Amino acid sequence: MKQRRRKTRISADTDKGRARGHLLTERRNPESGDLDQCPISDAFDIINGQDVSIPAAVAKAKRPIVRTVQAVADAWRQGGRLVYVGAGTSGRLGVLDAAECPPTFRSDPRMVRGIIAGGRKALWRSVEGAEDDPRAARIAIDDLKVDRRDVVMGIATGGTTPYVHAALAAARRLRATTVFFACVPRSQVAAACDIDIRVLTGPEVLTGSTRMKAGTATKLVLNTITTLAMVRIGKTYGNLMVDLNALACRKLTERATRVITTATGASASEARELLHAARGRAKTAIIMHRLGLQRAEAEALLRRHEGRVRDALADREAGG
Repeated sequence: MKQRRRKTRISADTDKGRARGHLLTERRNPESGDLDQCPISDAFDIINGQDVSIPAAVAKAKRPIVRTVQAVADAWRQGGRLVYVGAGTSGRLGVLDAAECPPTFRSDPRMVRGIIAGGRKALWRSVEGAEDDPRAARIAIDDLKVDRRDVVMGIATGGTTPYVHAALAAARRLRATTVFFACVPRSQVAAACDIDIRVLTGPEVLTGSTRMKAGTATKLVLNTITTLAMVRIGKTYGNLMVDLNALACRKLTERATRVITTATGASASEARELLHAARGRAKTAIIMHRLGLQRAEAEALLRRHEGRVRDALADREAGG
């Protein structure tokens, strides 16, 4: 059956209270008004100069970001998930962060999920109009069987995406913890959620192109949330990636070997042997070497301490 193409209707959005020109992310940036006339070198300086302000904007949102990290770590401990929901750039960044967690932290792919308006096809090519479909968002939340253990984070840098707000509303009805991320102030766009993150990156160099500063801010925030939540559940030892998938490729095998060497003082050849004996698990290899245990004993000790290398070492070294 031939699928009917959705018609795009240009309506008087101002009559519905949906005009977007006043939004912070839609305003013109006075620093880039002559962008099309600038030499490339000067245009680079404009973009780079604007990007410099992004970390400071993220820092101002520290409190809700920290709350989100704690909520996500708590959800994972209870068997829940972090579910990102977004459209366009926001949706792609959520899916990207979800995809990057398993190879970095050897985490179950189900722990972090990404939902993008328009589905898988929208990852490679824009699906215009998908962001305006609240019914599809509700179906996506239902299909994932979201429940009270989960954290659902809606990402809408411009703040108004109907798909994102509908997904959050559906998640709230299912008693999940909800987080909203936007780059516009609450006074411009309100959101019904448990945690509200606003990173005010200001007008874009290219007016309205939130793939730029707002997208960079989104990536910074998502990196921070998943990394620190993984740290909280014992996926690291200090700043070492001790739970990486060491057998996935040569690069990760070499990295795991260096991790073991750093954590134990073993030589590179000893570390490779330890990694082999530990069946590719750097955590296990570290415990085996530091405490003189066999693989099964090391794994049992780690399970007792929920995978935390530092706690396992402290327990045994203290005579526990």
